[in-house]
Order: sequence, then C-alpha cells, then structure tokens
Amino acid sequence: MDTLDGKRAVVTGASSGIGAATSRALEEAGARVVGASRATGLDVTDPASCERFVQGAVAELGGIDILVNSAGLALGREPFWEASEEDERQVIETNVLGLMRMTRICLPHLLGDGGGHIVNLGSVAGIWSYASGSSYVASKFAVHGYTRALRDDLQGKPVRVTNVAPGMVETNFSKVRFKGDEEKAAAVYSNVAMGGPIRPEDVADCVMFALTRPPNVNIDEIVVLALAQTSGANILRES
Repeated sequence: MDTLDGKRAVVTGASSGIGAATSRALEEAGARVVGASRATGLDVTDPASCERFVQGAVAELGGIDILVNSAGLALGREPFWEASEEDERQVIETNVLGLMRMTRICLPHLLGDGGGHIVNLGSVAGIWSYASGSSYVASKFAVHGYTRALRDDLQGKPVRVTNVAPGMVETNFSKVRFKGDEEKAAAVYSNVAMGGPIRPEDVADCVMFALTRPPNVNIDEIVVLALAQTSGANILRES
C-alpha cells in the first residue's frame, strides 16, 4: 500500500459529514490536511474565494498531493416542475461547477514528481435516478461523467482520479435538503433495515482505500450502499 505519511491534502466540505470523517482519517494516516468549508472561508461557488483558499493551502502545506472534493448539497424534494430555479442553481453551482473549479485550480499543484490524487464524492444518485430529486441527480450524474473525463484528459500524467459514490449516509445532508426541518430529515434515516444507513466513516474508509493503493493502481469508482439499499430509491425499511 502507498503510504500517506507527509502527504498534503485539501478536503472541501470538511466541516461535517463525509468531509470531516475523511479529514480525520487522512490525519490519522499521517497526512497533513487543510479542511475547507464555508466556516473556514471557502465558497466553492465563488472563483475568487477558491483562488484565495488554494493559495493559502499551498502556502501552509508547501504543495498539494491529494484533493478530496466533498462539498455538496441537495435542496428540496419535489417533482422538477415544483422545484425553484434558485435551488437548482445553487445545487449545480456547488456540486458541479464548484467541484470543477477546485479541481482546475488545484491541478497544477498535483502534477509534481510524487504524483497526485483527486477524489470526487459522487453519489448513487449519479448512477440510478430517483423521483423528486432532479437537480441533485443531474449534479451527481455530472460528477460521474466529469470524473471519467478527467481520467481521459490526465492519461499519461501522474494524477490518479477516483469517484466514490455513496448511497444513504446518515449526516446533516437531509437537514440541509429540507431546509432545517428536523422531522423530515430524521424520517429519511429511520427504520432502515439490516443495520441502518451507512456512516460517514464508512465512506471515508473507501476514500482511504483508493488513496492507499500502489501508485500504478487507479481505483476508478467505488459504489458503497447500506445493505438494505439496492439503488437510489430502493431502501428496505423495518415495518
């Protein structure tokens, strides 16, 4: 396995959920991590904010070896004809354009002699669609396609690219989606059979697996679901 001792990592969406769990796992593996979130001054939808953040991260770390694009969100759960354009814009600008922007800005720093690794947090929603989530589904299909396009563009360069596509993960994701409605958010994760939804740490384990393969091995994609979930919408619940 490739060692992460001394590796320099940037993780977006690091204040909670999968991003926070991944940051902890990287640090435990010996990497130096700069966690990025709105709380730390990064807005991935703002080009100037991204430029400033990456400049600061490079100054602090001396370079970047790993970029984990974990920032993302869903807003609303209604048929597309009832969705607001404002919500759709925010989802696409964050999940797609923000991820592309951070990748583009960080890429020159990932091309060093030691090589780099880009890990994009996709979703099962980028593989199987489900009803009443059109903007989120569209954004994650875009992440899936963009990750594959990066592999083509970066062929011959020492940069590995991985898409990690989780299913239902119990985080504050649904609270954000339902705009603070605790009852609706809790219902998403309630009564899931066979041990319940997966945890952020389960997804972080998958990220770490990809990052620690030998340098000639690229894990293109990992899809990780709860045992009770077989697709985006097919979730077995206890009666």
